[in-house]
Amino acid sequence: MNSSTNDEHVRPHTLDQFVGQEDVRSNLKVYLGAALERGLHLDHTLLYGNPGLGKTTMARILAGELGVNIVCTTGPVLERSADLAAILTNLSRNDVLFIDEIHRMPATVEEILYPALEDFKLDLILGQGPGARTVKIDLEPFTLVGATTRIGLLTSPLRDRFGVICRLDFYAPEELATIVERSARILGINITSDGALEIGRRSRGTPRIANRLLRRVHDFAVVGRQEVIDSQVASRALKRMDVDPLGLDQMDRKILDCIIRQFAGGPVGVKTVAVACSEEVRTLEDIYEPYLIQCGFLKRTPRGRVATPRAYEHLNLPV
Repeated sequence: MNSSTNDEHVRPHTLDQFVGQEDVRSNLKVYLGAALERGLHLDHTLLYGNPGLGKTTMARILAGELGVNIVCTTGPVLERSADLAAILTNLSRNDVLFIDEIHRMPATVEEILYPALEDFKLDLILGQGPGARTVKIDLEPFTLVGATTRIGLLTSPLRDRFGVICRLDFYAPEELATIVERSARILGINITSDGALEIGRRSRGTPRIANRLLRRVHDFAVVGRQEVIDSQVASRALKRMDVDPLGLDQMDRKILDCIIRQFAGGPVGVKTVAVACSEEVRTLEDIYEPYLIQCGFLKRTPRGRVATPRAYEHLNLPV
């Protein structure tokens, strides 16, 4: 079984199966219930949060709860307005259109989307020059579900056209342990509750990472002839993968070590840190910094990044 098939198997398919994000789930149940009661489409929905928190899974769940089809695409793929027009004209009544990384959609395509979202009409310009003419095409009512890791990059006109805006937060270790136990049952992996909690504690608050670590720990258990994954088995495997008890990996510690040793703890600009760590700025900002800030190891200031006393303590360095 390949990894993509595993991902599909462990994904929850209903809101009741979805673990965590209690406020988001309870509100979406109300919005879904109202849409089904009135027989109308769900209002356009924007999901935002860090990578791996379940935005794509939530979009699929919304379509499943509504009993409609879902069409998935990404913002960078929609290079021309004709690409979006082809998708919109093929949607059936109340279908869900899911656009991942919607903040990366080109401005020309975004402008075509405005009348489609408000009036379910598509304004197309046929031809060029003096002979060009505008054609209006009626669309079936549909729901746009947009997902983004950087809501600040969305333009105000697009953001204001979403009637439902949901923020997905990092998960608690206990919630991740529940996700790990569920995934283990589906994949046929024997794991104890303390083993699941050990993986959950080191998963950076992210279900995608929790499921990935579960598979890798299982690999070590299989090779080591361990039939059951308990906390000791999980801890040894995660240590060999260089994932420490707080979930920090080699790059996390390299970033903190770089700021402390090379730049006296900061403040230092993110571009300078990226060069020193041989990493891209966007990767630092989207992948590593959110968790380091949440753990209290890093601060963003107007002058740059600053390592906190807790970072010194975690790396066993004198303040």
